[in-house]
Formats: sequence, C-alpha cells, structure tokens
Amino acid sequence: MAPGIPAAMERPHFIGIGGAGMSGIAKILAQRGAKVAGSDAKESPTAEALRALGATVHIGHAAGHLADDASCVVVSSAIRADNPELVRAGELSVPVVHRSDALASLMGGLRSIAVAGTHGKTTTTSMLAVALSELDLGPSYAIGGDLAGPGTNATHGEGDIFVAEADESDRSFQKYDPDVAIVLNVELDHHANYASMDEIYESFETFAGKIVPEGTLVVSADQSGAVELTRRVREALPALTVVTYGEAETADVRVHKITPRGLTSEVTVVLGGKFLTFTVSVPGRHYALNAVAALAAGIALGIPAHNLASALGKYTGVKRRLQLKGEAAGVQVIDSYAHHPTEMTADLEAMRGAASDARLLVVFQPHLFSRTQELGTEMGQALALADASVVLDIYPAREDPVPGVTSALIIDAATAAGADVTAVHDKDRVPEVVAGMAKPGDLVLTMGAGDVTDLGPRILDHLSS
Repeated sequence: MAPGIPAAMERPHFIGIGGAGMSGIAKILAQRGAKVAGSDAKESPTAEALRALGATVHIGHAAGHLADDASCVVVSSAIRADNPELVRAGELSVPVVHRSDALASLMGGLRSIAVAGTHGKTTTTSMLAVALSELDLGPSYAIGGDLAGPGTNATHGEGDIFVAEADESDRSFQKYDPDVAIVLNVELDHHANYASMDEIYESFETFAGKIVPEGTLVVSADQSGAVELTRRVREALPALTVVTYGEAETADVRVHKITPRGLTSEVTVVLGGKFLTFTVSVPGRHYALNAVAALAAGIALGIPAHNLASALGKYTGVKRRLQLKGEAAGVQVIDSYAHHPTEMTADLEAMRGAASDARLLVVFQPHLFSRTQELGTEMGQALALADASVVLDIYPAREDPVPGVTSALIIDAATAAGADVTAVHDKDRVPEVVAGMAKPGDLVLTMGAGDVTDLGPRILDHLSS
C-alpha cells in the first residue's frame, strides 16, 4: 500500500501548478487526499484536470492567491524571486519547497525507478508506467508528458512501485534515492546551469551515488557520454551494481536486432544467452532502445522479463512525442517535443524510416536563448534531414533575450547544410505558410518544446479550408 501525505504537504500551494513537473506532483497529492491549491499563468486542460481532482487553481499570480493556512509553497527553478506569491510566502513564513524535494517525499517508502538522461526520459518513464500498470502492479508515476492512453502525466497507484522522470537540468535529480536508476545518455545541455561536460558528469555521478545500497544503475552501452559515465561510476562506486544495455557486444542486456515495421518496431534482445522478442508500438530506433532500458530496469526490480516485455508492447505513446494530430487534404500533421539537436535528428530519422517516399516538412521553434547560442549550428544541420523547414523565433521560456542570439543562427547553419528553410517571425502566419507548401502525401512535423504545439490543429484547419 502506498504511503499517505507527508506532513508538510497537507495543504500545499504550487506556483506554476500547470507545468508538466509541478502538475504531476499536485495530482498525486490531490489523489492522496491533500488540500491542493496553486496558480498558473493561463487556463489549460491541465488546470481543469486538477480542478476535477478537487484542487483550487487560480489563473494569474497574485499575493492573495496564497491561503494563510498553506502548509508549504512548492516552486520549480523557473519561478523568479519577485513572484508575488513567493514574496507573500516569505511574509507569512510559509516554508518553500522545491519541486524535486516534494517529489522525493512522495517516493518515500516505495520501490522507486528514476529515469534520467539528456533525452528520452519522458518516453522511457511512460513505457514503464504503462507496462507496470498492464501487469496490475498499480504503480505511481510522475512523468513530463501526458500518456496517450490514460491522458495524464501522473497518478497515485496502490502498488509499492513509483516511477519518476528525474530532471538533470537544475541538478534536482540529485534529491532522489532510487532503487533503480536509468541513465539513457549524457550530453551537454542546459547551458545556463552547466558550463562543461565535466560538470555534467559530476552531476550524473552524484545522482548515481544516491542509488540505495543493493540498488542498480541501468545505463546505455552505446552512447559515448553514458559509456564514460559508466567508467567513472565503476571507479568511484565499485559496490554499485551496473547493468548496461544496447547494441554494443559488451552490453549486459544486448540488442540483437531492431526491425522497423511501419509505425512499430520488433526488438530482439539477448538475456542470459537466450533471445527475447517483443514489439514497440512507436517508430524509431531510439524509442526501441528506450524500451530496452525500461525492460532492464524492470528486471532489476524483480519483474519477470517475459511478462514485462509483453506489457511494454501496450505502450502507445506520449503526447508531443511523434504524436499524430490529424490528417487533412492528404497531409498528416505530427507533433514532436524535440528541441536538442540529438532529439531532432532522432525524430527526423524515425519519421524518414516510417514515411517511405513522403516529403517531410518541419515547423521548428527553438527553445531557450542559451541553448540556441550553444547548439544553433547543430540544430540547423539537423533540419537538413527535412525536405523543407519553417523556423520561428526563439521561445524564451524562463530566459531573458541574449543580444545577438536569434533564430538566424539556426537558419544560416541550415542553409549552409543545404536545407530549404523559411523564416517566419509571426507565429500566426505559419498555418497559411505551411498550407501553401504542403501537398497530398506530405508529413508536417511541428517541433520544439514551446507553444509550437498549438499550431498543429490550426495547420489542419487551414489545410481543410
């Protein structure tokens, strides 16, 4: 049976309650019976879902939204010090709790799997949540995206397993003490918080060091950063059980073959000298490898391999991870959360593999000035995999503009790589521009971590008119 409500979380107030990470914690607390309240910048389906669970959700930020009897205020790293609700919390001496500490408190007393890596966290966490639910294990989970089936990013389960996406961006994943940790890959990202790969490695090493005694680290045997992390962890933490997975001959859970079958893949792995084949119901080699990571983690937690492999086939995707938004005038519109060059390349290659001879048109919105400054060239090179691209202005999220850093960095690099790129500064013009480019049989991919996702339905409407 899952534990109840941590004392400090009986009457929590979330600033930015509609965010992917914050809303998940709020949902679990509401399901456990806490009196949840919070605020967000705008109305959303997430706000409505929280209200349906009994939470009070205010739109906009104001000091008066914070109730005098709040037991704590929960914040993420995106909340600025001058937020009026945070200022009011200081005046009332209400404890301020970081999102990661709140999540860690919910995981207490449960067998936990924490999924980390520069890319693929949401998908892998989701695969585990779906598979464990399919096996009637009643997991609790907190994910950075909504599952396509249940349509939610978090739930309180009655079982003794908690699966969580572990965010390295602000080092908050170091707060967890998992029984099993997954590291999918290690690359330089989140440039506002990490100045070098050495800092990234140190952060992931600290995360690995928090695994409970007799716990397990599951880590890629293929990706160079993960391989280097494995070397460092084995040297620094010789008592830690490390299980590697991937296509490398040395992998403990070795991928023998990945066979694309349209929008699915058939995966064969070698376990203990025996072959095990299962289906992954989403396209792309990277998603197949995510499923193998999930398989290895479940096995480490004691779940029979054959049962887990079969259950993994029930995973049908996460919103914004190559999610089909619809079709109009013979054109399919698909949404991708990819915003780092590695992710962009992986999703574009996956769609190439699934699309046969169809043209691939991309609407890309860069995310963060710092990321564009450091990786704009690589983003542009990734766009060369598309037949044509529309590039929007940078989505700032939590950042202030950086002088000289614009989408032109990406467009110039894409053009130099031979890509067909169009700059569109007014997002409202995109549906018209794309409708003028698209022909029957084309695939349109809206790509990025910002509000580019809103354009899919509008593009479909324009194509239909």
